[in-house]
Amino acid sequence: MKKINIVSLQMIKTDTISYLKDRISNLEDAAEIMRSFIGNSDREHLILICMNSKNEPTHIQTLSIGSINQTVIHPREIFKTAILSNANSIILGHNHPSEDATPSKNDIHITLDLKKVGEMIQIHLLDHIIFTQNNSISIMQYL
Repeated sequence: MKKINIVSLQMIKTDTISYLKDRISNLEDAAEIMRSFIGNSDREHLILICMNSKNEPTHIQTLSIGSINQTVIHPREIFKTAILSNANSIILGHNHPSEDATPSKNDIHITLDLKKVGEMIQIHLLDHIIFTQNNSISIMQYL
């Protein structure tokens, strides 16, 4: 006889960060949160910000920590947290330790795929930001 696991899901809050504004209204607002969250790291971090219907950030998570020039992005991991946090929309971001915020072809391709997934499950991908200590750009402008 095969057994089936009985499960329950629970999101666990591990900490909080402070943010001075009530909502995210532009690219720099989101980049500022992400910079303060990861600091000045020498490796790429993929960050997810989940927001409610008023664009108020409710959850933030590091989804992946990679090497100096790449990190792993998979829709399953991105949208898992978004679903569990009842997000209306999300903003993704990753840092470029090289200080060059230019997106790669893969950055653009994966962002397009994530936008389509978000549309299917009705969690809007508002932006995917590449940020450095002094600069940030939206990959959405390349779609």
